[in-house]
Order: sequence, then structure tokens, then C-alpha cells
Amino acid sequence: MHILVTGGAGFIGSHIVEAFLGRGHRVSVVDNLITGKKENLHRDAVFFEADVRDAGAMARIFAEGRFDAVVHEAAQMDVRKSVADPVFDASVNILGMLTLLENCVRTKVRRVIFASSGGAIYGEQDFFPADETHPTRPISPYGVAKLATEQYLFYYHAVYGIDAVCLRYANVYGPRQNPEGEAGVVAIFTTQMLRGESPVINGDGKQTRDYVYVGDVVQANMCALEAPAGFQVYNVGTGVETDVNHLFHVLRHATGSVCGEQHGEAKMGEQRRSVLDTGRIGDVLGWRQAVELEEGLRRTVEFFRERVGSRVPGH
Repeated sequence: MHILVTGGAGFIGSHIVEAFLGRGHRVSVVDNLITGKKENLHRDAVFFEADVRDAGAMARIFAEGRFDAVVHEAAQMDVRKSVADPVFDASVNILGMLTLLENCVRTKVRRVIFASSGGAIYGEQDFFPADETHPTRPISPYGVAKLATEQYLFYYHAVYGIDAVCLRYANVYGPRQNPEGEAGVVAIFTTQMLRGESPVINGDGKQTRDYVYVGDVVQANMCALEAPAGFQVYNVGTGVETDVNHLFHVLRHATGSVCGEQHGEAKMGEQRRSVLDTGRIGDVLGWRQAVELEEGLRRTVEFFRERVGSRVPGH
């Protein structure tokens, strides 16, 4: 198959590109390199430096590529930025996807796999873990855009017959995660600890998330490529809640840091608990979590240790 991966120079997208190439597929990448990095690009992938909102560029790329499937990882992914500038968020996360979908119709793309968001779509949960039947009550423009995109995908499936698989990711972590900015607590804490700095935990640190290793997310995308025809929605997580305090202590041990536990002010509007039920993707696609949290964090720490070095004594 010839597969287009948007955001293929980014954290998750670059791992997906590697996996598809490893299975013998042809892969093309679209990335504007605003958050993606050239060093993440695989040498065997065809690369187009372009923005998914650029209608002219997308028309040319789709006409040239004649893709069988599109994996859409490109996104404005900062929840707080979406709150500060919801118009920009929608321009990337909704209008960008519509530009892709119109080209999918025009060039007869058979399947679209979409990186959705479990935590952001469900909002404050009524039950734990949340399965795919949980009410969708996003409390950020980012979550609203992800949910709207799922609904657009249903429309394009119903009207044009495009098979669509929406993967509602939990909190993804692992090698190549961006340690800059507000998102990605694992990467942020890891790099700070390796530099001999002391991370600051927001609030009491008892807020929970479902942390899923990037390699497991890649496998979910591999399964989605072979999923039955139709419109489908699947959670991708672990079903395990981990609070920030526990995450801090595991990372402190893995990095060898001696930093103390510091707490700052709680972030306004931060979701308190988030954890996903993954029974459906297991039952239908045979996907299972393979990497437990401590092993995934160990692999992540080793990646960043090689990248940023370590100012931790004895390392």
C-alpha cells in the first residue's frame, strides 16, 4: 500500500512511518516542521514540507501520490493554546482535516486513520475507565475539534464510502516526545531531572492520566490499517490510572535524580481524572498493551539520556 502520514516528522507520526516501512509499505510524509523535526524523518519515506491547510499543495501531493490510506497525525495539539486561540486551533484541526478529506474523495483514498483524543473528548468522566459509549463533553476547543473531526469522518464514510478508524489516544509518551512547552509531562520531567533540575508538580499531583507507550500506539495504527470496513472508534490506552506524584517518583528513580518533590499552583480547568477502557479494540482488532509503564518510562529515559546527557551524579 501507499500510505500518507501527516505529521510524520513528529513524535508519534515518525514512529508510525518507521513501522509501516518495516512492513513493506510505501510511505509519504507531509509535515510543516513547526513542531516536527527533520531528524525524525525516515530516509525511505518521501517527504513533502507542507501545511495540511494549504489546498494547492495538498491537491498536488494527493494527485502525485495516489494514496491507498491516510494516517492523520498532524495537529495543533496544545490544549492551552486552543483555549487561548480557538480560531487557530480550528483552522488546523478542523479545516486542515477537511482539506485532506476533500482530496481523499477526489483521489479515491480508501481508508483514513485519525489520531483522536480519549481524554479531551470525554471531558470529566462519569465512570472509570471510560469506554467508547461514554458521553462526549469536551471542555476545550482542542477536544471540540477532535470530536467534530470524528463526526466529519462519519459523514465522509456515509456519503463517499471512505473507511474511517478514529483512535482515541490516552496520554502518549516515549522517545522523541517534545520536552518543550506545556504538554508531555513525561518528556518534560525526564529532561529536567537529567539536567539536574527539579520539576514542579501542578497542584497536589493527584490528578490522574492513562499513560500509553508510543510503541503500543503504533501497533494500534497497524491494526487499524487492517480493520474491517466501515466507520469505527476505538480507545487506545492501558486502563490504568497513574497520578503525577507516582509518575514523578518512578522517573526520579529511573533518572537517578535526587531532586525533591515540589508542588506549584494547580492549573485552572485541568481535568482531574482520565483513564480509558480498551476492551473494544482488543475484541475487534486484537490489540493489547505490550509495554507496562515502568518499562516504557525506562526506555524513554534512556532515549533522553543519550540526547541531552545527564548532570545527575554518577550518570
